[in-house]
Amino acid sequence: MSAPSDPAAAAATVIPPTAADVDAAAARLAGVALRTPLVTSPVLDDRVGARVFLKAETLQRTGSFKFRGAYNKLASIPPERRAAGVVAFSSGNHAQGVAAAARLLGMPATIVMPADAPASKRARTAALGAEVVLYDRVRESREEIAGGIAAARGATLVPPYDDPMIIAGQGTVGREIVEDLAAQGLAPDIVLVNASGGGLTAGIALAVTARVPAARIVTAEPDGFDDHARSLASGRRERNAQAAGSMCDALLAPTPGEITFAVNHRLGVAGVTASDEEVGRAVAFAFHELKLVVEPGGAVGLAALLAGRVEVAGKVVAVVLSGGNVDADLFARLIG
Repeated sequence: MSAPSDPAAAAATVIPPTAADVDAAAARLAGVALRTPLVTSPVLDDRVGARVFLKAETLQRTGSFKFRGAYNKLASIPPERRAAGVVAFSSGNHAQGVAAAARLLGMPATIVMPADAPASKRARTAALGAEVVLYDRVRESREEIAGGIAAARGATLVPPYDDPMIIAGQGTVGREIVEDLAAQGLAPDIVLVNASGGGLTAGIALAVTARVPAARIVTAEPDGFDDHARSLASGRRERNAQAAGSMCDALLAPTPGEITFAVNHRLGVAGVTASDEEVGRAVAFAFHELKLVVEPGGAVGLAALLAGRVEVAGKVVAVVLSGGNVDADLFARLIG
């Protein structure tokens, strides 16, 4: 089923970000966002027959890459508009990123979150000083709720992915991957990116292909929520048939964003999937072999790699571990 709009519509109204915008975001984030490491494992390399570098955004502020885009967006709001605050909608990682960025910049924040989001994500968002408004992700529209709150308060709406400043901020992940590999005399052949709305993928695609044109960018999604893989194959935005049903709660956006899809399709991004069972094994692998805590949504790219969904033999592969915010009980089950 196709979404009613297409990437051309977004391109007509919003100027998509460029690699130069990613560079500007990197300057804005310098000294604020953490430069997360590329983690390697001989066990992983031997298992897949490639040189694998894991970008550990699990170690980023608030436990995911989302802080990058949130801070880049909020820092661009004119000082005279900051007192009215910001409103965002998120299942948890964008929520925490916006809350943390707002706190650093002295701005009030309201976050619309699904009632079934992990309790730890809701609690941490509130602990960062944000007001949390819950909704039913199956029966209600988070965009409508957030838009209504923003309009009533004169606040700035901060989308989770379909915004040039958000995309540019997330793209600093890809910029760092290329720079840190170059310092070792290497360049990525493949970059595997977990995808929900596509902001992280689009930003990384802009940053990486500007420096390494031959690199392949590949999205990773849970089985049954492969709107990116289907959209990139068909050339138009496709919609998932269901709104819930995977433990990868961070990756359940119904369809790619208009701006993000326009960027990803233009840059030749492709997509793969992994089952929840494979994701669970990847979470356990990251814990036992890498000593890293990765949430299910942050481990889909690693799961796809371990399951052989991408041909990587003899290549240099970067995999983004996009988040580590997982409830303790679920994590205990997965690693056990």
